[in-house]
Amino acid sequence: MAFNISEFAAAGLPLGGARSSLFSVIIDTPSGVPNIGARSAFTCKSAQIPASTLSTIPIRYFGREVKFAGTRTFAPWTVTILNDEDFAIREALETWSNNINRHEANLRDTALATNVAYRTTATVTQYSKTGVPIRTYEFVNLFPTDIAAIELSWDNSDAIQEYSVTFEYDYWRIVAPTTTGTIAV
Repeated sequence: MAFNISEFAAAGLPLGGARSSLFSVIIDTPSGVPNIGARSAFTCKSAQIPASTLSTIPIRYFGREVKFAGTRTFAPWTVTILNDEDFAIREALETWSNNINRHEANLRDTALATNVAYRTTATVTQYSKTGVPIRTYEFVNLFPTDIAAIELSWDNSDAIQEYSVTFEYDYWRIVAPTTTGTIAV
């Protein structure tokens, strides 16, 4: 294999490579919590394409370790959100979290009493350089577990506030954008 830039550009990244900044996030909220779905697409500054891990089950056979596939686990998903002066998204997330488990009473809100009621979905979509959705991941049975602090400082007068939110979920799936909606892959 020769070290040829033209061959690399033609064969290695024929479409020019996916760009990390071309994405959107839509976070659905459960009933009884202000809807932030459309606004989250504009204020979610960073996210990740999700990870998953397939564990192994080691078995010893005549002193030698043989590995078998185990169970799949999904890492928590964290997004960073820009804060506006109305605190609308943070308020919705805090309301959602508080309705799952109240700050003072250590009880769940009756509107979110069942496991189905407080869990919802979110998506992260990667776009091509021409703005076409090329891959969408949907998080199933998602709920917030950590809403990070917002740092305040007199030394930071030119910055817009941001904070991270960590979500747990049961699993993610890839949905393929089509002209008629999405199809689970």
